[in-house]
Amino acid sequence: MTDVAKMLERIEADNVKFIRLQFSDIEGQIKNVAIPVSQAEKALTAGIGFDGSSIEGFARIEESDMVLKPDMDTYSLLPWRPENAKVARFICDVYKPDDTPFEGDPRYILKKTLARAAEMGYTFNIGPEMEFFLFKMVDGEPSVKFQDFGGYFDLAPIDLAEDVRRDIIFNLMEMGFDIEASHHEVAESQHEIDFKYADALKTADNVVTFRFVTKTIALQNGLHATFMAKPVFGINGSGMHCNCSLAKDGKNAFYDPKAPLELSKTCMQFIAGVLSHAKSITRVANPTINSYKRLVPGYEAPVYIAWSAANRTALVRVPAPRGNSTRIELRSPDPSCNPYLTFAAILAAGLEGVEKDMEPPANATKNIFDMSEEQRVKEHIDTLPGDLYTANKYMTEDDVICKALGSHVVDGLNVITKMEWDSFRTAVHPWETERYLSKY
Repeated sequence: MTDVAKMLERIEADNVKFIRLQFSDIEGQIKNVAIPVSQAEKALTAGIGFDGSSIEGFARIEESDMVLKPDMDTYSLLPWRPENAKVARFICDVYKPDDTPFEGDPRYILKKTLARAAEMGYTFNIGPEMEFFLFKMVDGEPSVKFQDFGGYFDLAPIDLAEDVRRDIIFNLMEMGFDIEASHHEVAESQHEIDFKYADALKTADNVVTFRFVTKTIALQNGLHATFMAKPVFGINGSGMHCNCSLAKDGKNAFYDPKAPLELSKTCMQFIAGVLSHAKSITRVANPTINSYKRLVPGYEAPVYIAWSAANRTALVRVPAPRGNSTRIELRSPDPSCNPYLTFAAILAAGLEGVEKDMEPPANATKNIFDMSEEQRVKEHIDTLPGDLYTANKYMTEDDVICKALGSHVVDGLNVITKMEWDSFRTAVHPWETERYLSKY
């Protein structure tokens, strides 16, 4: 029996009535085409056509024909749909009509970078820590009104969203997630759910699924879940710390029991590569105007380009566990990013460090937030870009990141940045009217 026949048999056994074919646009927003189950065989063999000209960053109208081809490994039922009309989903790869991969498909870009790592003998594993806010809906519209006033690791009755977080976890588990932990985060109405690391492609699929599920279950409970980086001034924003490691021949390539800190040469080279491209990675990992409201000192988010074996004020931290758990934690990405592009950028940077035998700067052992500017200069500690426009400039001038993302995506991100920046810089902000209207 062929793989397609087995999948069709499984779909029939699951009593599926509709199938959602999901994919991501250049900004990481999940899109979907719904088909009746009668079209399942066509989808799994020839694919389903769609108009790519209406998708952000995809194609011009004269090159708009696209084809969705489901990845059968991503098949899952949507647990919240009715039993008598079950709905399944596949995450799809995007192809052109000539059956070649579409160069603007974020999933394809990550696959390409992973293939390059495989040529070097490496598997890239990554585990994100997803933070988000649960806010109240007001008159049917999302608001920034807190659902609860809990703090770090609080629980009911202070954490009033505990049951909603539980429902999110139940649905994720039914879709195959291996949940490791969940808890209330530092800020009011802020939460974190951690799932087990996996190879980068599966993890990126999990990130877009996680956001989709979280928003759906929150809405069913009358709440709005947001992965916006900094929705409320004066409190912590939401991050997506990325725990990364390379494996070679089934073993963790970052671990060397005989090396200083038990970190292998490969690990140090990877750190060096990530730090050397940190400014351009920022455009991808922190993709909105709002992202840079989070990347400021004083709110736990990293802004200084350094690494440390323990220090959480550094951009790259090496958590304590060793052996197969040896990993680096890149702390700058936020959960609004496109995970496919972000993971591809991180990996491309790290691999360059390995290929060129790069060495990272000295381990930052002090609290960088407490250092003066003069001390940071003396320690050769640079800062991340302070806004989207600057980060975009670094990205477009970085040959390594541009090559990894491809000209189609880089051009698309560049256009988005210019449009966002022009809209932002010409808008009149409430802060301005409060400060200047009566004075002038």
